Amino acid sequence: MRYKYYITFKRVFDITVSLVAMTVLSPLLVLVGITIKLESRGPAIYRSKRVGEFYKVFDLFKFRTMYERADQNTELMKKLNVYEEQVVIKTELIEECPFCKMAGETCSPLLTSDTGTVCENFYFLKKEKTNAFFKIKNDPRVTPFGKFIRKTSIDELPQLFNILRGDMSLIGNRPLPLYEAEKLTTDYAIERFNAPAGLTGLWQVVQRGKNGVNEVGRINLDKEYAGTWSLRTDLKILLKTFPALIQRENV
Repeated sequence: MRYKYYITFKRVFDITVSLVAMTVLSPLLVLVGITIKLESRGPAIYRSKRVGEFYKVFDLFKFRTMYERADQNTELMKKLNVYEEQVVIKTELIEECPFCKMAGETCSPLLTSDTGTVCENFYFLKKEKTNAFFKIKNDPRVTPFGKFIRKTSIDELPQLFNILRGDMSLIGNRPLPLYEAEKLTTDYAIERFNAPAGLTGLWQVVQRGKNGVNEVGRINLDKEYAGTWSLRTDLKILLKTFPALIQRENV
């Protein structure tokens, strides 16, 4: 019953905060939109399909920070992915499943072949050599003004409209692009989708912009929030969000 009441309170809180924020910040939103249009061709608002709570797919809104059609160069920029640097390049050197090690037990069903037995998650990690998350440091596709609004998180403000219409919450796990979410359907990672999608969350206040970012750590933080989210947890994250807005790295 307490959980049901908190769901209701969370939704009322989301609506109230998003309405107030959109009203107060409306001059800034208009100014940012005009600046984006003047700097480069293309729409001021960028839409992308995202996966949120329980794999709900919706259109997420952000201020455009890249040059027009730059997001289509994902494959060309893959080698600059900071997650690839931390995890994928080193997969040949990994001798045991990092997910099993973190969990302290077998993280997924075991597969048996002529070479031995291995868990399903580790098999696909070694086979595909592709990382679930995609983030580029000093991304050359980003416009000069785009770098500024990314660094200050102003580019995320249009998501207040997503919150208002119920696509996501103020606090939760970040909604993921389809290509990232598709790779997190394993037994170990799927739990992170049990929490509401959020504008900010545990990963943002703990790891955002810091060195040493990696896929396993991010999944574990998302799972931690999914298993413990409450009014107290959300308030703590909200209070820690403001100091975390200015990133230490340009990612």
